[in-house]
Amino acid sequence: MSIKNVQALIAEDFNKVNESIMAALSSDVALINELGAYIILSGGKRLRPMMTVLCAKAAHYTGDKHISAAALIEFIHTATLLHDDVVDHSDMRRGKETANAIWGNEASVLVGDFLYTRAFQMMVDLDSMQVMRVLAQATNRIAEGEVLQLLNIKEPDITEANYFNVIYSKTAKLFEAAAEVAGIMAYETSGQPEYQIEAFREYGKFVGTAFQLIDDILDYTASAEEMGKNTGDDLAEGKPTLPLIRAIQMGTPEEAELVRTALLNADVSQLDEILKIIERTESLTYTYQKACEQVEMAIKAIEPIADSPYKEALVELAKYSIARKF
Repeated sequence: MSIKNVQALIAEDFNKVNESIMAALSSDVALINELGAYIILSGGKRLRPMMTVLCAKAAHYTGDKHISAAALIEFIHTATLLHDDVVDHSDMRRGKETANAIWGNEASVLVGDFLYTRAFQMMVDLDSMQVMRVLAQATNRIAEGEVLQLLNIKEPDITEANYFNVIYSKTAKLFEAAAEVAGIMAYETSGQPEYQIEAFREYGKFVGTAFQLIDDILDYTASAEEMGKNTGDDLAEGKPTLPLIRAIQMGTPEEAELVRTALLNADVSQLDEILKIIERTESLTYTYQKACEQVEMAIKAIEPIADSPYKEALVELAKYSIARKF
């Protein structure tokens, strides 16, 4: 099963998710409609809402509230992107100018706030205190992760454990919640087994971690056209991601010092030399192996889930997280 087959499998529900997104995006304020539509329709992969729909189907959920849940998950994700681009001073995302580059930082932050609050309005309509608790905790943890990442900027000596804590908080946590809420809804309203909740939660966490690891690899391997942002952006922002952490650990003292200095100064002037160090120390291979381990754990996590085309699609989605080129 390919990722296109996965998309085809849930096409009917996913069309409803997109309709829900567009309906909820509507506002009397023209700027919200304009900027919100720009970022929402700018070509994202929609992996998180896809995960919610697939998990709901795999869990034999019989209602339709997974549609709204998937849509609000995408709103939370989009809000984080708007805020991230302001914090990172980014001018390119998904191959297009960032919203803040067009409308300014103030508008991007405020529309991001609108999307967050709209997501919470949609949460209330799901009529599940447990779902609200999971999503509220996830949103709070994401915010913590963003602050942690900010504190790590230009800090070349952070540990691998610190790095994994950051990517769990800022990225994997929303994947985790996207999968978990589907299990909760199936348990609460369709009488499905409670063990599915934990299975989906673990699955989402591991896939989300793998996804971010690959993102951090692609920052040093993909072209701007493929990735939709500039090569070496993480270094330019002073972000100590795993490829750089590993390069510092495994490089010669001279190589380690070069990478450390570049991180301290958020300096990409010697990017070519740093790429050679990353290659010589096999730091990308190491990072990829870590991502593969996460995918293996994700697939193992859903072993208790009954076999179905939707479970098969979840396995394919996990594999896609490490096979993608952008």
